[in-house]
Amino acid sequence: MDQTPDSDQRNRDQPSGRAADNRDDKNNSQGRGRRRYRIPARFRRLRREADSSLSTEPTDRTDRTHQYQGAGNYQSTSGATPVADVGVDNRASGGGFRAPPVRAHPDIGSPSGSWTAELQSSLPQVERQPASVGRRRELPHQGDDVGNSPTEVDGTGPVGASSSETGGGSSYQHERLKTSEMTSLGKPLHRLTEKQKKKLYFIDALKERYRVDYDRVQPIPYIKDRLYCVDKVYVEGGFEFMTTDQVTRGSGPWERLGSYTSVISDQRIQSVRRIIEGEPGYGKTTVTLQLAYDWCNRVEGSPMRDVEVLIILRMRQLSGIRSIHRAIEVYLLGSDPRVREADIAAIIRESLSAVVILDGYDEYPDQHSKRETDIQRILKLDLFANTPVILTTRYLPDYLAPVTKRVRLTGFDEIARDEYIRKAVVGEDKIALSNIKAKLKENPVLEDLCQVPLVFVMFAHIAHENQDFQNFKSVTEFFQYMIRCFHEHLKNKSKELNTVRYSIDENDHAALDKLAFLAISQENQQITWSREGMCKQLGQDFYKTYLALGIFVEEDVVSYDSSSKVEVRFYHKLFCEWYAAHHIVYILSQPGQNVSLDELFRHMKPEDLQYVYRFACGLNQNVGGSIIQYLREQQGSYRFRLLCLLEQSGNVEGILDHVRNLCSQTVNIKEGDSRMLQRSTVQLLDIAAGQGILVSSLHLDQCFSKYDVTNACIVLKSGHRLTNPKTVEVLRVSGRIRETVGDSKGIEVTREELLGLFQTCGALKEIWFEGRDFLLPHSVPTEMIPPTLKTRNIMVSYEDRRGMIHQLNWDDGHWQTTTSEPALRIPQEVLDQQWALEELARLSNDGIPVCCLHLDQCFSKFDATNACIVLTSGLRVTNLKTVKVLHVGGFTGIGTIPSDIEVTREELLGLLQTCETLEEIRFEGLEYFLPLSIQAERMPPTLKTRNIKVSYERNRRHGVVHQLNWDDGQWQHQITADGSVSVQIFQEELDQQWGKKELAVLSTAGVSISELYLDRSLSNITDNTQSIILTSGCTIPVLHTLQELWIRNTDVDLEMFLRILAYTKECTKIAALVFRYCKVPDEVDAKMIPHLLEQRGVKVFWFPRTAEKYLLDFDAGKWKKW
Repeated sequence: MDQTPDSDQRNRDQPSGRAADNRDDKNNSQGRGRRRYRIPARFRRLRREADSSLSTEPTDRTDRTHQYQGAGNYQSTSGATPVADVGVDNRASGGGFRAPPVRAHPDIGSPSGSWTAELQSSLPQVERQPASVGRRRELPHQGDDVGNSPTEVDGTGPVGASSSETGGGSSYQHERLKTSEMTSLGKPLHRLTEKQKKKLYFIDALKERYRVDYDRVQPIPYIKDRLYCVDKVYVEGGFEFMTTDQVTRGSGPWERLGSYTSVISDQRIQSVRRIIEGEPGYGKTTVTLQLAYDWCNRVEGSPMRDVEVLIILRMRQLSGIRSIHRAIEVYLLGSDPRVREADIAAIIRESLSAVVILDGYDEYPDQHSKRETDIQRILKLDLFANTPVILTTRYLPDYLAPVTKRVRLTGFDEIARDEYIRKAVVGEDKIALSNIKAKLKENPVLEDLCQVPLVFVMFAHIAHENQDFQNFKSVTEFFQYMIRCFHEHLKNKSKELNTVRYSIDENDHAALDKLAFLAISQENQQITWSREGMCKQLGQDFYKTYLALGIFVEEDVVSYDSSSKVEVRFYHKLFCEWYAAHHIVYILSQPGQNVSLDELFRHMKPEDLQYVYRFACGLNQNVGGSIIQYLREQQGSYRFRLLCLLEQSGNVEGILDHVRNLCSQTVNIKEGDSRMLQRSTVQLLDIAAGQGILVSSLHLDQCFSKYDVTNACIVLKSGHRLTNPKTVEVLRVSGRIRETVGDSKGIEVTREELLGLFQTCGALKEIWFEGRDFLLPHSVPTEMIPPTLKTRNIMVSYEDRRGMIHQLNWDDGHWQTTTSEPALRIPQEVLDQQWALEELARLSNDGIPVCCLHLDQCFSKFDATNACIVLTSGLRVTNLKTVKVLHVGGFTGIGTIPSDIEVTREELLGLLQTCETLEEIRFEGLEYFLPLSIQAERMPPTLKTRNIKVSYERNRRHGVVHQLNWDDGQWQHQITADGSVSVQIFQEELDQQWGKKELAVLSTAGVSISELYLDRSLSNITDNTQSIILTSGCTIPVLHTLQELWIRNTDVDLEMFLRILAYTKECTKIAALVFRYCKVPDEVDAKMIPHLLEQRGVKVFWFPRTAEKYLLDFDAGKWKKW
């Protein structure tokens, strides 16, 4: 049907204001049309004039005025404000979290609402909402003040263009081809080949698509009536890249990048595969929008100006889509029939410079799909092998191509935060700026959290508006406060005239909690919902309220089959995690519910959904304790447990057991750790000090800056301060193990700092300074040494830059060199291993003896064929001839043990023969299994005469060291325990054999065994109930010094349960029997329970994988809550 081309006549016939809104709502509800908004005639004339005189000059970031570019886009070309990667997520425009450069502040929770006008008027705005090209847009909804907006948005073409004007999306774009693009080919349009025309159509369509995205930035969730260009609100955050040649999943080393453009241009990370990592709210999507802006506007000085084709896809939209080229056609090109899937493939393949950006891998629904998709092929370099691809994500994919370069966003530092406050909150008001910064320092938890741009924007406005700003103890408390402010703002807005009233209770969201939990607890997480489906689940009133709050966002999307529909998602995934955490708390706090945490969290990885765990721990103390206990069983969860632990505000008594467990192993603070993680570790030490809990070892790994004598605290490079390390027993301060070019000054530790450090650490027994960073005083005058330090006789060791080890003599204050021979440590990090191997080769070639070579959790095996040690990284240690002491260190802490490493007789003997000057070799760690004996006839005579000391300590908690006897090839056992010991036996056969041997030694010597843990290793009890039968067939007789027996991860039927009780009765000193993560009988005949257990006061516990704990009632034979 033909339409009148006279836009002025159409505008006169079109109803205006709220009446038009209501009429359109009615039409929409009856399926007869979509809401349309009018464009005044002057804007139509302006567009036609702009279209006829498009400039060929590229945009210069330094001199801009608002210049109309046609198709509903104003381009800013005047005095741009400095920009920053803020992080307010507008996923309708592509995501990220950003903030408006305004002097006003939003009055979150304020009754006046007067800030809104100032906020809107102070920004350099696009006066009209840019058009959708039929792919995706944020829809206005009832209650928004958009009815009088001079903007017309429909889903079929540019603003104000009817279907006849757009020619179905093709003729209009044909007329709008950019002059700069045509002249770059040196030919007018009619002389171009068909392939060249397709390429121009393709690039033009991409730019139209991206302009819709970057011109629709929504800084704060509930401000819906003004949208902004990304270039006006972008504030630069921090960027770092991993410096390794081959990609690793480790934590470093990292170096700083200059800016977001360095992701494209920096030669150090040039590769066809790059990953941008960032926590939620760090602005990953914002970076992609800024790059899109630079490309579309050919910004002077930006590397995007030289990119011919830029492809940006939001991965949350790619569910079920196997072809990347089809996805580009559907989501980026609209209804233009001139460029199809085959054309797209050819254009990208033949482009001189193309870049593909895949945004939000963590939201990709098919990331765990068994069917191969093009996304998987791209990651494996099977597709776009020569085309640069940038992936943004929270966490790393399962597969990484070796050439992948890793970049991470580090969020806002103090400079970026100050810049944002000046731009968007207080202007040049220095007093107000100081007040906000002071409130940040008063909230140490938020000081670190406010590295996250998304959170900081909220904090800055709330802190400025509320004079009685409260102090927060956790992220959970702040998020509760922020949600409350959202509701308060909506209530205040509802009080205005002619506005919709909302009456939903902010605490009534159980249905939303369940919806959010079901979305993220499945293998393929659900990111979006249909509007109809969500309204049906939550109710119309609830849905409209949360849409008005800004927690929900609507998108008009085109499906793979080209049909259009409205989808709904959370403003940011953090909100989904917040409500899902409420449902987890509900499930785990229900009485009588035996919920398996393994099953509950089966598809919820902490690295992907860390805030779900943290919020749940902060919302409920008891549930948090169960979750933290569950995390203890997970490999590599130590640091994450700290974050969850510190969410439990309030009663510290409830978490002391967790603090003790964490402090019983080495507490690490690394340079590569986030500020939040470092701060969490510092808070852990504060809790330990306040409760008198000893920290067995604190390792400051390349993060020590200085000791502040004035304030009596350790200052880290991040700026964090350890003010209360008084319960630390061993302090290890590590620096770089290799020289850094141009930086040889090091960190000087003065006498005053050294002595102050000793006095601050009241429980200190030993301190190590190691690495090439540190310059310690040549001596400490005795008159400066307090008498209390002399009596404590702290062991102070220092490894200088030559690898020489010195110890402080407290009698005269001078250093004594413990060895004239260097010692080397080979750690787990590949780069450090390479340096150490080069140093070892140099020493070996020069004939310099190595007093000790320490392989720190990196030994894999001994290769007898090539006479070398193979490390876990695959690197080989070949220069062993001058090593005197070889220390093979392994895992000795709490948690999941690394993969088992069996050292055979042949490997052990071959290793001893290869190390010609070896005097001693030590194996330490639960992962190592040495032979139970070596036949004397298999020992080479030369080894017997050398009498090398061979020792083996499986676990320091066991209190037994084994030493090889060269006369008979058997192990001799030395008890090192100073008190009671704890023994763990796992399911591996060699582990059970060694465990049996150690238990026999301890029992014979009468050493008290505080706990015996049988983890998946119990098979049965002998008929006479005098021995435990392990899964390997080994038997453990009655242990009369055993105090607690723990059965873990083993299902126990009634017969075995009674046998275990009978065996427990025979252990005369036992006080408790514990079944943990086991299935046990629901009840037992009370007559079958040995009476001696009750007489001795023995307790029988059952700890299932739920929040509840149970105690066996001997009289009733049933479990009761404990």
